[in-house]
This record gives sequence, C-alpha cells and structure tokens, in this order.
Amino acid sequence: MSMIARLLALSVVLFAAYPADAADPVYPPGIRVGLVPSGGLSLSKEFTGFQSADQGVKVIAGELPIAAFAAVEAAQKAGPQAGNAPRIDPLQTAAGPGYVTSETARNSETSVQLYSLIVSGETFSGYVAVQVTEAASKTYPDAAIRAFLSSVSLRKSVPTDEQLALLPFKMNELSSFKTVRTVVIGSAILLSDDIEQKDAESGAPYMLISLVPAAPGAPDERDRFARQAVAVVPGLNNGRITSSEPVRIDSAPGFETRVDATAGKDEKPVQLVQWLRFGGGVTLRILAVAKKDDWAKAFPRFRAVRDGIESR
Repeated sequence: MSMIARLLALSVVLFAAYPADAADPVYPPGIRVGLVPSGGLSLSKEFTGFQSADQGVKVIAGELPIAAFAAVEAAQKAGPQAGNAPRIDPLQTAAGPGYVTSETARNSETSVQLYSLIVSGETFSGYVAVQVTEAASKTYPDAAIRAFLSSVSLRKSVPTDEQLALLPFKMNELSSFKTVRTVVIGSAILLSDDIEQKDAESGAPYMLISLVPAAPGAPDERDRFARQAVAVVPGLNNGRITSSEPVRIDSAPGFETRVDATAGKDEKPVQLVQWLRFGGGVTLRILAVAKKDDWAKAFPRFRAVRDGIESR
C-alpha cells in the first residue's frame, strides 16, 4: 500500500471515530473527567467509563490526587524508565498537557493493548485507562486511540443533583453547605463549608454520609459496632467518647455516639457526632464534625440533614 493510500485509510478511521455531531465531551456520572466518545463507544453500565458494543474496547475514567500528575511528569522528564516500564509520552489534550503510556499485555488467551493517560486539574489529576483487544485494534489503531485520549476534558465540579442521584439513599435537605462532593461514587458523599476542600484541617463544619455494607448481628452488639466505627475517623486526634446510646432515626433502630477531639496542625478542639441507622443488613452512617466553638450553630444543621435522608 502506498503512503498516500495509508494516509487516506487512517483519515477514514479517524473521521469515523469522530463524527461531526460528537464534538462535546461526555462525562460519566459522578466524575469530573470526560471524553468525546469515538465511533462505537458509549457510556458503560458496568463501570465508570465507556465501552464498545462487543467489549473489545473498554475505557475507565477516574480521578487521582493532584500529586499523581506531578509524579508522572517528573518521571517523564527524568528520561527512560528502568526495566520494562512503558515509555511516557507527552500528549496535548483539550484539558491541557498530559502524559500517555502504551504497552502490550496478555488477557486470558489473547493480547491486549493498554493505554493510560494522566492530566492535571486544579485540585486533582484526571486519569483514563484504555484496553483494546487484538481484534478491536483493527478498528481502533494506535493513532485513533491517541486522538481519542487527546479529547479528554475536565469540569470543575460535578452538579449536585448528579451526585445525589447516584446515592442509594435520597437526601432532601443539604442545610446550606457550601460544597457537595462525592467520596465514593454511589455510596458516600461529603457536605462541607470548606471551599478549599481541606475539611478536618480547616475546622469548617462537614458531614460524611455513607452506606456501610455491614451491620451488627444483634441489638446488644450495636454499641461495640458504633465505637469501632467512630475510632477510625481520619484527620482527628485525641478522640474521647463522651456518650454512646441507642436512638430511633426515621423510625428505624440507630445509635448516636459523640466524641470530643482535636484536628489540624493547631490541634483545634472539635466535636463529632456519629449517627448509625440500621436496616436490611446495611448501616447508614452519618458523621458530622465542627469546631467546639461552632458546635451550637452547626448541630441543628447536622440534624436537619440527618432527618432529611430517606431510603430509595
């Protein structure tokens, strides 16, 4: 095949991969990383990303700490990696400069091509991983995949309604918290008054609401279950339980535990309340923290959020 014929063939592939009506990025629900889907790719119902109808191509999108991009950038500038590490190539994307790697691996009895891309957001790193089977590589050659990856875009935030819709419980009251962000897609969400997202260090009131796939086996085990759960709150020091007792939450059995602690480099005095609501073999966990001086104002807001949570 002549060079001109090869270029024409590649142009046909790229044109098919990027139809004129697909110029806008599509964001998988719950994350800030989106791409312009290439021909035949659509949002996956099985994971956060995209896939082809025959599952020959799978694309997983996600978010990593901001330090992840800096680490990859430093590795790329340091030159070739030792051993069999894949080469890190710079890639200009719609979100700005990024870095991509590509390598061949074995999946069951066939070979697959693996790609990974990382780009920098203001407070996080956007990450995309692509798997292309040997059969699918004819439709999605290396050039087409890299062009697809270059379409990655980042949005500053995920709309609140979109985040709440993914939760296994319904939240009817947000008590005017300034930020709402997903911690674990589909199971945990954080409400905070800290715009810079430092939470425990800032001392601003915040709530972490999550569904735990476990519950105490008998009522007399609930106190121990509650105490164990509250003992592993990140960012808090010198915790001391001041009360722990059974309560009713939305007509369901629950447990309320209160803690005095300190937080941040300055060891600010804070107070914490943990509400657990039991039912159906799972536990709804509501964790709320505020500085001791702000507790009187924050507690009614915490309770309003708690009382506004319903089962779906």
